[in-house]
Amino acid sequence: MGILVCPVCRKNLDISEKNYICPSGHSFDIARSGYVNLLLSKHAGKSIHGDNKLMVQARRDFLDKGFYAPLRDALCEKISTGVILDAGCGEGYYTCGIKNKLPNAEIYGIDISKTAIDFAVKRNKNIKFAVASIFHIPVADSSCDTLVTVFSPYCSGEFRRVLKNNGTMLMVIPSENHLWELKKAVYDTPYKNEVKPYDLEGFRFDGKKHITYKFLLDNQNDIQSLFSMTPYYYRTGKIQQERLSSLESIEITADFELLTYRRTL
Repeated sequence: MGILVCPVCRKNLDISEKNYICPSGHSFDIARSGYVNLLLSKHAGKSIHGDNKLMVQARRDFLDKGFYAPLRDALCEKISTGVILDAGCGEGYYTCGIKNKLPNAEIYGIDISKTAIDFAVKRNKNIKFAVASIFHIPVADSSCDTLVTVFSPYCSGEFRRVLKNNGTMLMVIPSENHLWELKKAVYDTPYKNEVKPYDLEGFRFDGKKHITYKFLLDNQNDIQSLFSMTPYYYRTGKIQQERLSSLESIEITADFELLTYRRTL
């Protein structure tokens, strides 16, 4: 028995060979690949949640080439062993990096995208992955030593609820120059990212690490993978996409901020 709870009644879930079940009898089947779907039934009418297959595959192809490895390494350096939750884990690139560094840690990853979780669980069978919303996390109160959130929406109430007192939240956000060259190549009037104030209610801000470097994309496959995994892909028209398609190579700025917080009472 781990920290996962029933999304219906919030009682602890026990695992068998084929499903997760709570004392109230709510049962959730384990998919063939190994994850469990704990998304509430009120979402059942929607066929796709979160990132679609195109975005997930593009992100996997891009990340697996190591372009964001410096960010993953910096994130892993900040984490010590314990119970770790990756909230909005996507296809598991950072989650699996943490597991590789801390093989004995109890690690969980949740994401609302079933496609992303299916990719994630195939990366590492020793991480417990679940389809779930970060706004209704199926995890017990005060059960996590560390919560990781990388480019994901922020949910103050749920993040505070699942973290132990004085537990650590590691948040990765894009800094102002992130992907600047990509924006310039696509848009007539590009804008730099806005970095909001760091103070968050219920957390003590313990500092940041600025991670910035440049990398070269020297083929259209990699350029399109990066573009397709960003929101920009869905906010551009045919003309803007054709501009990017004409490029043979492009040097890109990676610009991240790794923020450290402590949960307070």
